[in-house]
Amino acid sequence: MMLAPSLAAILVRELTTLRLEIEAYPFDADLWRVVPGISNSGGTLALHLVGNLQHFIGKVLGRSAYVRDRDAEFATRELSRAELVGKVTGAIAAVQRTMGSLTPEQLDAPYPEPVAKVRLLTGDFLIHLASHLSYHLGQLDYHRRIVTGGAALSGVVSPTRLWSAEPESA
Repeated sequence: MMLAPSLAAILVRELTTLRLEIEAYPFDADLWRVVPGISNSGGTLALHLVGNLQHFIGKVLGRSAYVRDRDAEFATRELSRAELVGKVTGAIAAVQRTMGSLTPEQLDAPYPEPVAKVRLLTGDFLIHLASHLSYHLGQLDYHRRIVTGGAALSGVVSPTRLWSAEPESA
C-alpha cells in the first residue's frame, strides 16, 4: 500500500464533502448560528479545518506561503458560503499538490516541526490530520442538520472514492 496516495484520496474526499456540506446550508447566516450546547458554528469548523490543513500540509510540508491565523478561524463570522467554498477549494489544491510530491522516505521521517510539544513521524501526523478532519466534518454535518432541519447526507465516507477502489469483478 502506498500511504501518501491513500491519505491524499481520503483528505480530498473529506474536503469535497466539506464543500458539499457548506453548499447544503440554505442561507449564509445558518453557517454562523451557534445552538445551545454546541460552541462552534459550521462556518467556524470549516475555517478551522481549512486553516489546519493549509498550514500543516500546504505550508509546512508543501512550503506554500500560507500564513495561519488560528485565532481568526474561531473569531471570524459572516463569510458567505461562496467565500468558504473558495477556501475549501484552496485547501484541496494544497493537499493535492503536497501529497502528490511526498515520498515514502518523507512519510517515515520526523514531521518538520513539533506538534503540541511532541515529535511525530510525518505519516503518523498525516493520519492524525485525516482523523481530525473527519471528526470535525461529522460535527459540521450535525450542525447543519440541527440548524436547518435537513436530514440529507452529503455523500460522506464513500469507500468508492478511495485511491485503491476498483469495481468488483463479476
